[in-house]
Amino acid sequence: MHMSTRLKSYIIISALLSIATFIIYSFLNILVPLNPKKPVEVYVEKGMTFTETLEKLQEGGLLRDKNIILLIGKITHIDRKIKTGFYEFSGPVSPLQIINALISGQVVEFKVTIPEGYNVWQIARRLDAAGIIAKEEFLRLAYNREFLDSMNIEAPSIEGYIFPDTYSFPRGMPPEDVLKRLVSGMRRHFTPEMKKRAEKLDLSEREVLTLASIIEKEAMADNERPLISAVFHNRLKRGMPLQADPTSIYGFRDPSGVITTKDLKRESPYNTYVIPGLPPGPIASPGLKSIMAALYPADVPYLFFVSDNNGGHRFSKTEAEHRKAVRLYRATKQGK
Repeated sequence: MHMSTRLKSYIIISALLSIATFIIYSFLNILVPLNPKKPVEVYVEKGMTFTETLEKLQEGGLLRDKNIILLIGKITHIDRKIKTGFYEFSGPVSPLQIINALISGQVVEFKVTIPEGYNVWQIARRLDAAGIIAKEEFLRLAYNREFLDSMNIEAPSIEGYIFPDTYSFPRGMPPEDVLKRLVSGMRRHFTPEMKKRAEKLDLSEREVLTLASIIEKEAMADNERPLISAVFHNRLKRGMPLQADPTSIYGFRDPSGVITTKDLKRESPYNTYVIPGLPPGPIASPGLKSIMAALYPADVPYLFFVSDNNGGHRFSKTEAEHRKAVRLYRATKQGK
């Protein structure tokens, strides 16, 4: 019996497809011997076509022939799945590994940790040192009114709206997107329940973060945060100035170091020794414990507090009690 023409054609086509598949598979898995000590970096820009991306890869010595990948991309539609960003390749790498990296978005990322209590200048320096955003660019956006309005920030700057946490940023992320991600971190932690509590206290988001930032700078121990918050809430209710020392140096010098009598008398829109009520905005990045303390102050009658020189504070209800605590503080400090 003779084999039918149709069957012969099927066998030939199957054989050709098998050969083609083997060739493509072999091509995709051929290792390119890159220098492991000199990674090749490729930046896939937003709006770049698949062809332009492959040309960059070929120029960087990552592909021997872009045309086969281009054909595969068109057939499989992976040409529409490439993600933008900086990519870094080192050591022997195959075209398949490269394409998989581009599809899955394995971009170069930088990690940075924003500690509780950091202010905008400290955050700017840290982001700059991590290679994420230049300090000058960060500060320009941090005070840009139009940019702040786009994120519904009523404060004079982005101060206090950056939640202390560890963040990962892909290299080359636009500065505006970096700041938006930092702010979204705070908004994720500021839950609907917390917003309802703020409304019950007749406080806006800005006022809560401002009070929380002062608590953050004053508190030495977690269990004291609600007590310190109570002092400030009690003072606000009575129309008393907050007289929070950290507010007197905000924007003038580094927060570390001794705060002097001259600092307390300084004319500043943030200095709560010379202004009534809360400052126009936060003075640092408050952590969740300080935000919760601002929303849930302890039910105590205290109006004053002073350091006990031992990592905590002494709280007082009256000015006479406070003066006595201050004398004890000074005596203990001199004794040390």
